[in-house]
Amino acid sequence: CMNHILPASYAWGNFSVLAVGVWAIVQRDSLDAIAMLLTGLLLTVLTDIIHISVFYPAHDHLSDTTRFSVGMAIFSLLLKPLACYLVYRMYRERGGE
Repeated sequence: CMNHILPASYAWGNFSVLAVGVWAIVQRDSLDAIAMLLTGLLLTVLTDIIHISVFYPAHDHLSDTTRFSVGMAIFSLLLKPLACYLVYRMYRERGGE
C-alpha cells in the first residue's frame, strides 16, 4: 500500500480481513467470526494473485519503494496459506466441522 502500484481494492480487502481477524481473536467462542476469517483469507489469496499479476509494473527501471512494496505484497501472499492452515485449526478447535 506504500507506493500505489496496487489498486485501493487490494488495501481494502486485506484491511477488512485484518479487522475480521481482530474480531475473531476478541470473541474466542464465536464460530462465525473464525469462519468469516477463513473465508476472507481464502478469498484474498485469490484476489491478491489477480491484483499482483495484473498490476505488476512492466518496465525494468523500478524505484526501490516500488520493488519493496511489490515484494512485501508477494511475501504476504506466500504467508497466507500458512495463516489459512492455522485459522482452520482454530476453527476445528472451536467446534467447526
